[in-house]
Amino acid sequence: MPKSKPYDYLIVGTGLFGSVFAYLAKQKGKKCLLVDKRSHTGGNIYCENINSINVHKYGAHIFHTSNKEVWHFVNSFVEFNNYINSPLAYYKGKLYNLPFNMNTFNRLWGVNTPAEAKQKLEEQRGKYATIKEPANLEEQALKLCGEDIYYTFIKEYTEKQWGRSAIELPAFIIRRVPFRFTYNNNYFNDIYQGIPIGGFNRLTEGLLEDIEVRLNTNYLDNKEYFDSLAHKTIFTGCIDEYFGLEYGKLEYRGLHFEHEQIDIEDFQGNAVVNYNERSVPYTRIIEHKHFEFGTQPTTVVTREYPGEYAKNNEPYYPVNDNRNTVIYNKYKEKALQYPHLYFGGRLGQYAYFDMDDSVEQAMLLAKKELDYE
Repeated sequence: MPKSKPYDYLIVGTGLFGSVFAYLAKQKGKKCLLVDKRSHTGGNIYCENINSINVHKYGAHIFHTSNKEVWHFVNSFVEFNNYINSPLAYYKGKLYNLPFNMNTFNRLWGVNTPAEAKQKLEEQRGKYATIKEPANLEEQALKLCGEDIYYTFIKEYTEKQWGRSAIELPAFIIRRVPFRFTYNNNYFNDIYQGIPIGGFNRLTEGLLEDIEVRLNTNYLDNKEYFDSLAHKTIFTGCIDEYFGLEYGKLEYRGLHFEHEQIDIEDFQGNAVVNYNERSVPYTRIIEHKHFEFGTQPTTVVTREYPGEYAKNNEPYYPVNDNRNTVIYNKYKEKALQYPHLYFGGRLGQYAYFDMDDSVEQAMLLAKKELDYE
């Protein structure tokens, strides 16, 4: 007889993946213990309340999805507002609408109609029609959109984001460049979109209600002890670190955030403004109150600085090039040797997940593990 253990599941990480699975497991009568090395739950969607403003501590998070099941699930915990993501791009003293749409083309080229914009775009791309197989990101982008869009919006921003020259980056990073020939500034094409009213913490708190959580606890420092507490483990940290970097270290891009409280009502008039120029060290400024249509007398802004992932910051963007994919597949194959162990989320699955992807992946695991219909 297997030795009895106090928990059915040990879940490492209290981000969306771990929290959603824990909630669904609890509904099936399973007992879960969650541990997190941070001092708070919620992972990267955690908000810090500053002067009645919900500050997205780890960068802007806007929930968007076309998955009706996922949308209804998150709305069962907290009501969402009708925020629409409409970022701006700043380049050499001018502001442009994103994604690329008729407002962008009007500002960039002075065109007014979709036909004029398409003609201009074809003229721009025509110079690079001879590129059959782009060798790098720069060739790919020029072939897709021509010089004006590439040099205004893509080259410097992308090089800043990835810390590499565009000719050193693989072409597949820009598989396509979406163009919208309408005056529509909604960044996403998903059916559902919004921010939880009262902030993302309300969603996490609802998911983890009456479930045991231990914070300031690093699972990897005492793995054998924690594994002894539960029949199965769900790990949402870096899969390479779980296996002691046995097959090599997976690469991530990191981010550094600088938060600033400013004693004015409105700093930039929009939640997100990207800074495309290389000479500006940050990639964007977030003004948090605009996510929830705030009217507070002061404001809080955050500047995002990209950089290499190191132990003193957090891994954000997996570098899904050929080298890293080969390494990840080795870890993925090794994980199959442990039937009691699951890897989930952005770090555990080495994938760039949006929030709805994390929720969906957790729901899929719950259906497999817990016989959810």
